[in-house]
Amino acid sequence: MITPEPENAPRISLERIGVVMRADPDNPQEKLGVLNPAVTRGPDGHTYLFPRIVAEGNYSRIARARVLFDGQGRPYGVERLGVVLEPTGGWERDTQTAGVEDPRITRLDELGVWAMTYTAYGPLGPRIGLATSTDLTAWRRRGPVLFEYEDRYETDFNLYPNKDAVLFPEPVTAPDGRPAFALLHRPSFDLWAIRSSAGAVPPRGVAETRQSVWVSYAPVEEVAGSPARLARFGQHRFVAGPEQPWENVKIGAGPVPLRTDAGWLLIYHGVAGRLSYEWPQPGIRYAAGAMLLAHDDVTDVRWRTAAPLLEPATSEERNGIVPEVVFPTAIDPRGDGAADLYFGMADDKIGVARLTVA
Repeated sequence: MITPEPENAPRISLERIGVVMRADPDNPQEKLGVLNPAVTRGPDGHTYLFPRIVAEGNYSRIARARVLFDGQGRPYGVERLGVVLEPTGGWERDTQTAGVEDPRITRLDELGVWAMTYTAYGPLGPRIGLATSTDLTAWRRRGPVLFEYEDRYETDFNLYPNKDAVLFPEPVTAPDGRPAFALLHRPSFDLWAIRSSAGAVPPRGVAETRQSVWVSYAPVEEVAGSPARLARFGQHRFVAGPEQPWENVKIGAGPVPLRTDAGWLLIYHGVAGRLSYEWPQPGIRYAAGAMLLAHDDVTDVRWRTAAPLLEPATSEERNGIVPEVVFPTAIDPRGDGAADLYFGMADDKIGVARLTVA
């Protein structure tokens, strides 16, 4: 059920700018496309894009590029600056391929680092990886994200495939009342990738078995003493699941949440159609919506769009490696309520739109 719109809910408008990055046909590392980037401001004030670049065999790396702007301050292209993360870890590879995919980057001022969450495609399917950097060039892996056991669920969240992870840019209040770094993520309770006949095995008391947005917490006081502790999260809570026809299959978090006066603005993706375990997946459609999470309790969904903010419409969004896909993963605030939203287009190029929040 869609929650009522609060009086101070943000008014959101969106204007497409266009394609900001395409695969370089002369670069074999980009043979299958560039897509689903992270974005952040660097120490030098420039805006940097961290795209997933895909080589033959669905082998994915994370690259770095400086965003180029025209005289009106609109992004129009990139300057490539090389690869920053390769799938070299054993948990990022399987017998057929390897992948570090779909990054999100959050600046954590309390720790003096940028934190990158990404999907590591390894022996048991997708898992969440985490790395940190002090300069956006050298990244130190903190390992796969681990989830603490909670008896209330009678399960181990580490058993489930998981992806679409993103950290809030500042501490929030955890269920135990302590300030904590909060991680949005999307566990999959369908264990087909591990055993094709397993079906959905949800935690105790969880009625929604479709892929949904969850949040887990790492206490600030514990992480401050050991940065590696940032890769361990507990106090897992459900945030939101599919509700509307355009998101009937699954939903997942997109870019770093934006703080507004009314709450945390989260842009998310929704998938409609028929879920398949083939790749590329036929018969699905990705669109994007927004939800507002309370400042004091990010599991409290104050408001949510009933219709998509962004859905496949242009030829670049409707045709590609996976047709009918817009997949927002990065947002760059530009001031005066405007932000540039970067998104994957049909899984092989990167688009950008100007988002205005009033």
